[in-house]
Amino acid sequence: MEKNEVVDFVINLFTEKGGELYGGEAVTQLEHGLQAAHFAKQSNATDELVTAALLHDIGHLLHDLPDNATDQGIDDVHEELGAQFLTTYFKKEVVEAVKLHVAAKRYLCLVEPGYYSTLSPTSKSSLILQGGIMTGEDKAAFENYEFFNEAVALRKWDDMAKEPELKVDTIESYRSTIQNALI
Repeated sequence: MEKNEVVDFVINLFTEKGGELYGGEAVTQLEHGLQAAHFAKQSNATDELVTAALLHDIGHLLHDLPDNATDQGIDDVHEELGAQFLTTYFKKEVVEAVKLHVAAKRYLCLVEPGYYSTLSPTSKSSLILQGGIMTGEDKAAFENYEFFNEAVALRKWDDMAKEPELKVDTIESYRSTIQNALI
């Protein structure tokens, strides 16, 4: 696919499939991604990291599992599925932040006092399926990843992006940001 086709594909995917609720949260998949991108933009993140925030859960839109897969005890490994898709078209910063955002949740539960208590019930349920709170050994390995800091930042925006009434820009407004994050 050419760059414009990739951007169109992503926008169409979110437009067509992003209207479903984001797990047990009070926002849709599209709203969740837009809110995460909004917070990244407010933090003056790079186009790559804003794009990673927008697309961090694209894996949920690429599989055919039910919305309540977590309730059924299924880890949809959306971070891996998303990274597999993104790696063909996007810069490494985007791919790695998306790939590591679940590990960042596990990490923050270990290193940041009180972090676990801020997680939504859905996020706590998925944490169990995703390996639970990181161990000290896992922590050291995670901190050695090249895009460790980006993944932690993305995770925090992800956690904030669950506000049903938050007004944010449309997905179309991210067209050039997405384009700038392509290989």
